[in-house]
Amino acid sequence: MKKTTLASFLTIILLLNGCTNKKDISKTNISFTTLFETSKGTETPKYLDLIVFYKNLAKAYPTISITEEGQTDSGKPLHVVYFDQTGKNYTNISEIKKSKKNILLINNGIHPGESDGIDASMLLLRDLAQGTIIAPKNTLIAVIPVYNIGGALQRNTNTRTNQKGPKEYGFRGNARNYDLNRDFIKADTRNAKAFTKIFRALDPQLFIDNHVSNGADYQYALTHLFTQHNKLGGPAGKYLDQILMPQLQDSLAAKQWDITPYVNVFNAQPEKGFTQFMDSPRYSTGYTTLFNCLGMMVETHMLKPYKQRVEGTYQLLKSFISIVDADAATIKSIHLQAKTRFKQKDPYPIQWAVDSTKTQTLNFKGYKGVMIPSEVTGKMRLKFDHSKPFTKPTTYYNTFKAIKTIEVPAYYAIPKGYWNILERLRLNAIKVSEIQKDTTFKAQVYFIKNYETSKKPYEGHYLHYNTQVTIKAQTVTLLKGDYLVSTAQEGIRYIMETLEPQGVDSFFNWNFFDAILQQKEGFSPYVWEDKAATLLKENPEIKTTFDSIKNIDSSFKENWYRQLDWLHKHSANYEKSHLRYPIIRVGG
Repeated sequence: MKKTTLASFLTIILLLNGCTNKKDISKTNISFTTLFETSKGTETPKYLDLIVFYKNLAKAYPTISITEEGQTDSGKPLHVVYFDQTGKNYTNISEIKKSKKNILLINNGIHPGESDGIDASMLLLRDLAQGTIIAPKNTLIAVIPVYNIGGALQRNTNTRTNQKGPKEYGFRGNARNYDLNRDFIKADTRNAKAFTKIFRALDPQLFIDNHVSNGADYQYALTHLFTQHNKLGGPAGKYLDQILMPQLQDSLAAKQWDITPYVNVFNAQPEKGFTQFMDSPRYSTGYTTLFNCLGMMVETHMLKPYKQRVEGTYQLLKSFISIVDADAATIKSIHLQAKTRFKQKDPYPIQWAVDSTKTQTLNFKGYKGVMIPSEVTGKMRLKFDHSKPFTKPTTYYNTFKAIKTIEVPAYYAIPKGYWNILERLRLNAIKVSEIQKDTTFKAQVYFIKNYETSKKPYEGHYLHYNTQVTIKAQTVTLLKGDYLVSTAQEGIRYIMETLEPQGVDSFFNWNFFDAILQQKEGFSPYVWEDKAATLLKENPEIKTTFDSIKNIDSSFKENWYRQLDWLHKHSANYEKSHLRYPIIRVGG
């Protein structure tokens, strides 16, 4: 009797021990061999098959969870898959914050034709779940299987003109034909809104976005596009540039996987030198930088075989996870410190340029490029000769300097009518407070002095650039129901980049305030002529300035309408809202 009891007890222990490693998959008899593997590295799964794979993986292994987090423009939900070595099951993304681990968010399929990360992540999560590779102890991994679902559903064999494999793939544009890697700051799409909710709910310390490159030809299958380290700034920027990036390069080199910085050239020879890509907040890593996240894009090379590209991405992900897991405490500390890096009255950099005085030399592995006559156009064209590989010292410009800084104010005040701005702030977990009664403030008010606008549409907009403002100190009365946004919060960088009109990807430059650029009231010249004469008689200082402009500007002197318009703009009749930026600075 005692032997039977002991045997039964041991059986129970073994069963319980087995349950901590995997769920009962004997009933399902499911194979987790991927299409990429069965096709010998030539195919990538369809969207629905991909989601079924992850749902089955989550059913089979307790270390894997999957949740739905918001709708996309395709009408289908955005999924997030999690790996947690402890085996905790997550049914809601909000539960992740309870974990004391660092969080790595991996994004795939933003451009579904660039499917390398989709397949590499399937291999990664399966191998982690099955215990065939070492699992991170200090890092929780969250994976978006495919971000651009609408594009993934538009499978074809032709649109990736420059790319070798896979056999079929998705399309770059989403269900509304947006390039989602230009939509992070403006959030025109449901995809971007869903991503924002995911990103802000997770507040990850680390972020990877998987891509395939365009541009030049060279020997590398792998390139890395870390977020620009000067822009990330502080200890985080130094850690990214001086520790994480070199360790990743060394780890991959030890595995016989050469990697180089993203080759930022188009139809040119890289060995002539190239600059680091400046990822402004419209891009994924530029956006994640605003919340002090250590981010990078993986850019595999389009002309390398699909099998090699996926395997390289897989190896990169493994190396990255191993490095950051070993350094988890340092990364967590850096992330927390960065949240309070900027404060009121600090200078905040909103425009950047390459610092050509500081360079790095790469031992670049390329192919000889020659200019030969084109059989198509008869003109000279670039041709890379694979029979002539080389390794050459190549100048790499990877240092940027701030060329425009803005002093951080205490608050921004937003009129309640700009609900579209308030909506995006709240989406990004920015705290806004409603004014409870009419209140008068001493404020700084911007007036748009100059700007240029792209002549062609760009991602649903006609983007402004080279914006210049004048600033005036004014006493402003804000009404009950208007809003104040304090800069004393961890989203300060997002606030500055979006609300300062001179920021490269500000809401102003993305056309959110174009209504102020149009004058709503005007004048009939035959009526205004008499009123203008009275204005000049009653305001000698205006007349003095008016006459001075005529004396020094002959085109102004010869243009009667410009003269009348100038006088109208210096009269009480001119509308106060024209060119007046409605978001004001308080306590600057």
